[in-house]
Amino acid sequence: MSRQAIISSNIWLASFLAISPAAATPFIIVQSTTSIQNSGLYEHLLPLFEAEHDLKVRIVAVGTGQALRNAEKCDADMLIVHSTIDEEEFVSKGFGSQRYNLMYNDFVMVGPKSDPAQIRTASSTVEAFQKLANTRSRFASRGDDSGTHKAERRFWNMAGISARDASGKWYLETGLGMGATLNFAVQSDSYTLSDRATWLTFRNKTNHEILFESDPLLFNQYGIVTVSKGHCPKVRDALSQRFTRWLLSAKGQAAIAAFHYKNRPLFFPNASPAR
Repeated sequence: MSRQAIISSNIWLASFLAISPAAATPFIIVQSTTSIQNSGLYEHLLPLFEAEHDLKVRIVAVGTGQALRNAEKCDADMLIVHSTIDEEEFVSKGFGSQRYNLMYNDFVMVGPKSDPAQIRTASSTVEAFQKLANTRSRFASRGDDSGTHKAERRFWNMAGISARDASGKWYLETGLGMGATLNFAVQSDSYTLSDRATWLTFRNKTNHEILFESDPLLFNQYGIVTVSKGHCPKVRDALSQRFTRWLLSAKGQAAIAAFHYKNRPLFFPNASPAR
């Protein structure tokens, strides 16, 4: 056989192997909240899972609202998001098959150290939001229908304030993820609401710090939702169940608990089926 023929044969063989179904590693698509991606948790978890399973996990990081819409359009096999009411509604409408608690952390209110609205002295989350409105202090909202944005809207409503009426004045909507919104808040000397994990790992804090925290209202639950095969016939439900079971297992929960930033845990495992 000529040298040219050998080269051509090798090229054909390599091409065949590249497209051969047997050579392709199976994968699932997970629509996920950006806060988990920003924290670095997936970089910690996925190598542990993939080392034990012949399965790749592809993360699509968007706000919770967008993640749910994407999954409704069958652009996902499962979700990891943080808006329990919306997750339960997703399942009740037949788009999802099951929902599970996975882990939690909390929200924090951050702002300039000078704290012109004096939210440090607030006795509750509701009072802190009222102080922001009463002083017309700049507030950077994600404005993206994410889990954090949904929580923020809930707090404004509880405070009896229609913050969007002040949009473009002291209430500023970024339409961005948490990291980018924190950058905007720092640059514009604004307050904002953040999940604690993203704030702790955020490197551009400069003159900003946590000003209000530890209210039970700021509890932030993360959940897993598996997409229904009845709604999306092509969903890889058997594969997504493998990742789900691992995350909810003692091994997966221990891996979440072991994820720290500067010796501080960012998430606290609490796996159990939602009721």
